[in-house]
This record gives sequence, C-alpha cells and structure tokens, in this order.
Amino acid sequence: MTQIGFVGLGKMGGNMVHRVRRDSEHEVVAFGRSERSIKEAVRHGATGASTLKEMVRQLQAPRIVWLMVPAGEATEENVQKLARLLDRGDTIVDGGNSKWTDDKRRAKELKRHGIDYVDVGVSGGVWGLEVGYCMMVGGPAKAVKRLAPILDVLAPPTNEQSAAAIGPRGWLHFGSAGAGHYVKMVHNGVEYGLMQAYAEGFDVFDKCEYELDNAKIAHLWGQGSVVRSWLCELAARAFEADGNELQTIEGYTEDSGEGRWTIADATAHDVPTPVITASLYARFRSRGDGEFADRVLAALRNQFGGHAVKSSPDGSPARQSSRATSAGRARGAR
Repeated sequence: MTQIGFVGLGKMGGNMVHRVRRDSEHEVVAFGRSERSIKEAVRHGATGASTLKEMVRQLQAPRIVWLMVPAGEATEENVQKLARLLDRGDTIVDGGNSKWTDDKRRAKELKRHGIDYVDVGVSGGVWGLEVGYCMMVGGPAKAVKRLAPILDVLAPPTNEQSAAAIGPRGWLHFGSAGAGHYVKMVHNGVEYGLMQAYAEGFDVFDKCEYELDNAKIAHLWGQGSVVRSWLCELAARAFEADGNELQTIEGYTEDSGEGRWTIADATAHDVPTPVITASLYARFRSRGDGEFADRVLAALRNQFGGHAVKSSPDGSPARQSSRATSAGRARGAR
C-alpha cells in the first residue's frame, strides 16, 4: 500500500484521486482550492486536508506529493511551499504541463534539500477516470520506483502489441528530470497537427456540393480506416452533441504552450515542423489574431490588380487602424 498527497482537485486531479481510491487500496490525502473539491475527494475515499501544511502532516515519511495544478505560477508557488514543508527523502511529483526546462531547474534546486522531483506528462483528459491515463515520466529512478504503484493504478493496461516493449501498464520512465514533460510537449504538438487535419477535412465537407452527415463520417472512419483514432471518435460525439454545423460553438481555440515550445526546440535543433507550426498558427487565426493581415492582403490585391474587396457587415473595419486612409475607411477593406 502506498500513501500519496494530491494537490489540485480539478477535472484531472479530482478524477485521478477518484481512480486511485476506486481501483486500489492506496491512501490519498487530498488538498484543493475549494472546500467543495475536497469534500468530493473525501466522498471518493480520500482523506481531506484544508491546507498544504495539514496535508503534509498527515503523510508518513518518506512522503510523495503529486501536484495537479496549472503550469507556471501555480506550480512554482506550490513547489516552493512544499520545499519548505517536506523533508529529505520526500518526493514532489508535477503532473501538469510544465516546460521541461522548469523541471530541470526545480529538480536541481530541490536536490539541495534532499527532495526528489518527478515530472509526469499526463494524457487522457476527462476520460482518464474510465479509460486510464497515458503517462510520460522523468526523474530519478529510485523516486519513480516508489511512485510506480500509483502510476500502475492510474495507467490503463497496455495492449498486447505493446506490452513487450513498455510493460504491462501505460506509463514509461524516459530519463532524468524534464524527460517526461519533454515527451508530453512533443505529444501535444503532434496532437495539434492531428486535430487541425481533422478540422480541415470536415471544413471541406462543410463547403462541398453534397449534403453530408459529419457525425456519420466520423463514425465510419473509425471502422478500420487508416485515419481512425480516439480524436475521430470524439469528433463524432461533438457533431452528435452540437449539430452537423457545430452551431453552438464559437471557432476560438486557445493553446496551452506546448505547441510553441515544441516548435521553438525543434527550431533550435534545425528540425522542420511545418504541420505543427501551421496548426499553431491556425489557432492564432481562430482568435482573430490574423484579421489585420487578412485586410492587408485584400487591400494589396485591390491596389495592384483592382480585385474587389468585401466590406465588413457594418460597413467599417472591425479594428480601425490609426493610420487608415479615408478611402480605406469608406471601403471597409479587409
């Protein structure tokens, strides 16, 4: 039996606590920002804690504390607080989407205090409670070995084809601090490209001459097609839930940083990533970030070739440039 503290009880963290308690005898001491999330964890069999200090006090040494909070300031703040509360031989696990270079720095800083640091890139989203989480792990071997019983419960069983290569459960230790999040970073970059390819394909269907049912196409592609995937299954669900035209959804897509980091590191190593780069730029454009460039292109075509330009719905540009000419304002060029 392994005991672990969990910090961060949102959609991912809360479900991970639930899975550990539901599927094993391991003990969980849970701490979250809201009293409601702590009560939910307790309902699933965890022991609740109202502060980080209280959580640490309830854990037996050598302690393991898993952070499942947003990357950046929230993770940094919690790591620093835990560093002051934990003892030599304890372990901090970062299960968020931290940048691998931050992992390397934190591991070095914590080592001075005798605290181990393990980074775990987690894939599986809100479905992980039922199907398990694919986990990419970095950190010292001894700390990962101590964490393994928890990883085994959180991960799904490995399929027969892959068991000989990676073992019986869907997680793998890749190396020293940062290795896990580095693999997860590239995983998310690849995810960007896959999602964009599906999006563009269904966009073609939306514009074509035929009346096509997108949900049925997505379902069909899951039946032995070379483009079958879990993302395709999720596309089918989305079209069934929100309609063939996805009428209730605004075409605005955020990014959490991993695509940018993948492209930056690829560039540093002279590795071309045109698909991942284009998919990231498509997300920028979905937010209207390319709107002014679109207007410049239209204006240039109008100037050199006399090509017609379309006015904005209200007859004026959506974003007025301080240097716009009166003629440009009249046209509402885009």
